[in-house]
Amino acid sequence: MKKLSLFLALLALTAGLAAAPAKAAKGAKKPDTKESEARQDEFYDRVEIPTPVGEVCEVSSIALMPGKKVAIGTRRGDVWIAEGAYDADLSKIKWTKFASSLHEPLGMFWKDGSIFATNRPELSRLTDTDGDGKADRFDSICSKWGINGDYHEYAFGSEPDRNGDVWVVLCLSGSFHAHSPWRGWCVRVTPEGKMIPTCSGIRSPGGIGANEKGDMFYTDNQGVWNGSSALKWLRPGSFQGNPTGNKSSALANFPAPPEPVSGSRILTERLKFPDFVPPSVILPHGIVGNSPSGVACDMTKGKFGPWENQMMVGEQTASQVQRINLEVVNGLYQGACFHFLAGFEAGLIPVRMDQEDGTMFVGGSNRGWGSRGSKPFTFERVRFKGKVPFEMHDISARNDGFEVTFTHPVDAAAAADVKNYTMDTFTYIYQSSYGSPEVDQTTPTVKSATVSADGLKVRLVVDGLVRGHIHHLVTSVRSKAGDSLWHNEGWYTLNEIPSAK
Repeated sequence: MKKLSLFLALLALTAGLAAAPAKAAKGAKKPDTKESEARQDEFYDRVEIPTPVGEVCEVSSIALMPGKKVAIGTRRGDVWIAEGAYDADLSKIKWTKFASSLHEPLGMFWKDGSIFATNRPELSRLTDTDGDGKADRFDSICSKWGINGDYHEYAFGSEPDRNGDVWVVLCLSGSFHAHSPWRGWCVRVTPEGKMIPTCSGIRSPGGIGANEKGDMFYTDNQGVWNGSSALKWLRPGSFQGNPTGNKSSALANFPAPPEPVSGSRILTERLKFPDFVPPSVILPHGIVGNSPSGVACDMTKGKFGPWENQMMVGEQTASQVQRINLEVVNGLYQGACFHFLAGFEAGLIPVRMDQEDGTMFVGGSNRGWGSRGSKPFTFERVRFKGKVPFEMHDISARNDGFEVTFTHPVDAAAAADVKNYTMDTFTYIYQSSYGSPEVDQTTPTVKSATVSADGLKVRLVVDGLVRGHIHHLVTSVRSKAGDSLWHNEGWYTLNEIPSAK
């Protein structure tokens, strides 16, 4: 099994190297990555939280509990509860082992006095009935999806939605096959334990979470039928793009999913199949990241910075958290991704936001995959220091270009100069083989830039928008106070071009 894992990891690495990014557009200066990471300390405080001494805590799940307690689940099946994870003095943190022998929990939450954990084979409820701080009752809520022991048959579970349902995204067997029922699907588990097949077409998820509207999203990793990784919208009844698990539709009263043509483009195929929901935001491979993971929506009302309702996405390979703004155009989600937080100690898996306190907790592991962070596992927290960085807050599509909103007023003269913007576009081959290079590149022209009266928005008229392409924007604009951007590029996935209205 170890040899198989190593072989597949090398295969993925080879494919990633083959999928070399296109040359960047000429013009505005590209950012210095080391300089961007160094500036992070101005705005955010990142702290490593000590884990239980002598234990291997490859953090795979995080649950927030009453009384400022935090539970972590590990890839090795343990559940620990921390007291003091919010405190300034972390040397006094206290850990209690709550449970063990779970099967790689990848999603946990606290509800009605119990911890619920999504394991590979089931959704479990763990309860301490005698008050000694340790679980003594284990209930299987649902175990109706398949598992056969394959190392890659992960199951990522959400927190309950507004109906109380838990959404579970099920990785393919080995990430290439569907040897077990419902692999490559998203299912919902009701509070009563009923399993509802909800979406097909999934390959290799890394995390799942809802936006502020309650719509559910997951991250899917580059591979077969995935030219690059992406954040995807789990619209009920939808097909997410990978037909490998289609055969499971025969197990329930679920319409047969589409059978797309390999070697095509996502736009071409999804126009044939109305149930095919394209990726909301594609994360360009090797540029924004390689292996997106946990998903959290910032609903802290400013406690974590000016990113209200934006999505925070973990990144395993690069040990980062990326930032995404979403909008709906013609009934589909789309939006832009930006580099955000970096320097974490291992490859990130779960991302959990305390919406009341504004603290972000992350955890991770390097086992099975390499990462920029050098430690075998990590548990960390991030807090906003109160200083708002000068950033592109969001990019929004218009019928003839884009509107860029900034976190601080811009230098009006510089922001109105089209020479301070460059744009290139590209897409990926939609194919049954692993990944894709960037293809169909174009170079649109920024024709005009109009600054709003308050200096916070710049309206870009662009000649050469391409439906279905990622639009990469680089800008050298400075703030009115003379500050440079913390990150000066963004990637917008243009699924739909808005009407003139």
